[in-house]
Amino acid sequence: MSTFGEVQFDIALPQVFIDGRPDPDAINEDFGEEVKAVVQPKDWADAGPELAEELIEYCRSEISHIKCPRSIDFEQELPRHPTGKLYKRLLKDRYWAGTKQIA
Repeated sequence: MSTFGEVQFDIALPQVFIDGRPDPDAINEDFGEEVKAVVQPKDWADAGPELAEELIEYCRSEISHIKCPRSIDFEQELPRHPTGKLYKRLLKDRYWAGTKQIA
């Protein structure tokens, strides 16, 4: 079972990263961000719009819509430290490059 924010999935998602990303059109004008998920699916063949929609809809059925990702990117392998821990800074930097991060 994989964890997606506060949501537990019975599908095979070995790694999920969720964070705010810059979005000038975001509903939240104070932060200019939207919730973005980056998912490493167990089977790359499953990655695509159908899986993204399924994950978003599942989140919306389980937690507040404001906490749910509005979009999902898929990565074949998420970056990790030599210790195996997820390298979150590299993921964040991909989306925040060239912008000023507020938080």
